Amino acid sequence: MDTLNFLGLGFEVALRPLNLLVALAGSLIGTVVGLLPGLGPVNGIALLIPVAFALGLPPDSALILLAAVYLGCEYGGRISSILLNIPGEAGAVMSTLDGFPLAQQGKAGIALSISAWSSFLGTFSAAIGFVLFAPLLAKWAIAFGPSEYFALMVFAIVCLGGMVGDKPLKTLMAAMLGLFLSAVGIDGSTGTYRFTFGTLGLSDGIQFVVLVLGLFSVSEILTLMEKTEIGSKLASTTGRKLFNLKEVSFVWWTNVRSALTGFLFGILPGAGLLIATALSYSNEKRIAGESGKFGEGDLRGLAAPETANSAAATGSMVPMLTLGVPGSGTTAVMMGALALYNITPGPLLFQQQPDMVWGLIASLFIANIMLLVLNIPMVGVFARILLVPTWVLVPFITIITMLGVWSVHSSPFDLLLMVGIGVVGYILRKLDFPLSAILLGFVLGGLMEDNLRRALSISDGDIAILFASPISKVVWAVILVMVLLPIWRSYKRLQTRKRAEA
Repeated sequence: MDTLNFLGLGFEVALRPLNLLVALAGSLIGTVVGLLPGLGPVNGIALLIPVAFALGLPPDSALILLAAVYLGCEYGGRISSILLNIPGEAGAVMSTLDGFPLAQQGKAGIALSISAWSSFLGTFSAAIGFVLFAPLLAKWAIAFGPSEYFALMVFAIVCLGGMVGDKPLKTLMAAMLGLFLSAVGIDGSTGTYRFTFGTLGLSDGIQFVVLVLGLFSVSEILTLMEKTEIGSKLASTTGRKLFNLKEVSFVWWTNVRSALTGFLFGILPGAGLLIATALSYSNEKRIAGESGKFGEGDLRGLAAPETANSAAATGSMVPMLTLGVPGSGTTAVMMGALALYNITPGPLLFQQQPDMVWGLIASLFIANIMLLVLNIPMVGVFARILLVPTWVLVPFITIITMLGVWSVHSSPFDLLLMVGIGVVGYILRKLDFPLSAILLGFVLGGLMEDNLRRALSISDGDIAILFASPISKVVWAVILVMVLLPIWRSYKRLQTRKRAEA
């Protein structure tokens, strides 16, 4: 009963005219920021923090504004992923696998509307989970130490082998390349230069924006240039711009399973959002079996990561508010905003300032509805991007891509590095290597190394710590099963073929 009373207090705060206005403004700004490759929620929120402070917004309004921007970016990030095959951030990578093929088949409107609906369900489900289980789930997240996180990262890498088409070996090779790229730069522990080849520009490592825009945007530009003729368009679109009841029913259980996966992994500080989207996609592909057309334009392959992405983004706010631990890079920036207002997140925050905390939780429901209402009518407008001739679209994408990289460090070296990565990405695409696996390996690589170092530091170099806890043992057991099961299946198929031939 107390929870309902607190939620009522939250809606009283969230429904104030000023807070409704900032929620609407944040939703609009977030969608635009998410649409532009290279910016993402971290940059969007970082740019708005001084604006909110300068405008004199009270703490509850400022937090509602930033949360709405965060959710809006998760909605907007799908647009370039589906239409242009260019993910704006790591969470949108998995959406390109089936979203872009759907757009190429003339189903851009259906893909965008299913994506918006899935994002709505993911955020809505996670917000309910936030209300009901936040304190309990925060205690569960504490149980994960460095060794458990390392095992979880290995689990995600192993899952990659079964995610993309029927080429597990190429997928794992691409993931290994991503792990290698994550090691470039100065070693944070020893100060040693690693794989920089004497180049000062690589001393800080390869920036995520440079890699993602190089792999996807530049390689896509080269692919478009290869196919461009005067007057040609990126793709055709069908007359129908919205999903129908049959399509919603088709992805319903995918939405349910992915929302649960996204929320549970979202509360894990660090890589929850990335792992959630990857595992939800892998899980749905496994459930679909031979009936699925994952990687070729399966609606479930789009609904799964979109639902998990939004659920994980909402779930990442749980450890921020309950423990004072950022659940993602974006919530880390939001904690900086709280520091400007002399507010310390943590368990006491729910007791000391319940109106602000529950106002934020209630605003998640409101902003989510606003985003659905804003995005669904705009599906037809977004889909018209595909009708723009490629000779017009290619220069536009090039300019946006260059600005996206330049906005990070204003470095000419990063621009050249992005072009070089793009050429390599174009070649790998021609060789049928999945670029998404490179990006996932890159993001997971840094997290794997950090957690491995922490675990070995705690145990004074004893590797047994990686297998010591019950959680680690369970995760390693699942990894072993996932490695051995495909081998066993291949052996059984080989035996069956031999008997048939005999």
